[in-house]
Amino acid sequence: MLELATHSGPVVLGVLIILVLFSIGSWAVIIYKLLQFKKAFVQTNSFINVFWESRKLDEIYEKSSAFSESPVARVFRAGYIEMIKVKKKLDKQEGETGSMGDELSGMDNITRAMKRSHTAEITHLESLVPFLATTGSTTPFIGLFGTVWGIMVAFRDIGKMGSANLATVAPGISEALIATATGLAAAIPAVIAYNYFNSKIKVLDAEMESFTSDFLNIVKRHFL
Repeated sequence: MLELATHSGPVVLGVLIILVLFSIGSWAVIIYKLLQFKKAFVQTNSFINVFWESRKLDEIYEKSSAFSESPVARVFRAGYIEMIKVKKKLDKQEGETGSMGDELSGMDNITRAMKRSHTAEITHLESLVPFLATTGSTTPFIGLFGTVWGIMVAFRDIGKMGSANLATVAPGISEALIATATGLAAAIPAVIAYNYFNSKIKVLDAEMESFTSDFLNIVKRHFL
């Protein structure tokens, strides 16, 4: 295959270089995201265990810094920080009228803080994943362009030579088809990885949503 690539024309060779760059880029993204998601899942499971085993939120907050790669831990930290602000405000206003409205407003503030963190975590998890979709959708067509161009050149050369036997046609056609093969080789892993990472994002999204509901219920019952 390498020999065919080196004997290709300048256009087909340029197409092959582009496809190889796409492939290298997609594999770099795949490896990076695999490591990121592995850490996210391991640390999220560990943090959730710590959360339910601990009795005090301040202790959980101190321990949460050890789970820097867990999106759920970061959502918790955002909610806890906002809860402390709200609690201090309510303590100052204790005994004044309208405290029920202040409590509801405080819960809204905590909810918004956690939702903002949730959205930021999803954005972080989705980073670079669209590149895999771009690779999967465009590289087959780039490869097809290289193949069509290579076949056009092959037939032009055949026309100049005035003969069309297999020995004349086969080398040019095989050089052209390598572009399609390279495009598919770049696209297939990218598409598989794209779907895989999206499924993992949905799982972590559900984890954050569930944890947010649990945390807000705990805060509402025991702290506000």
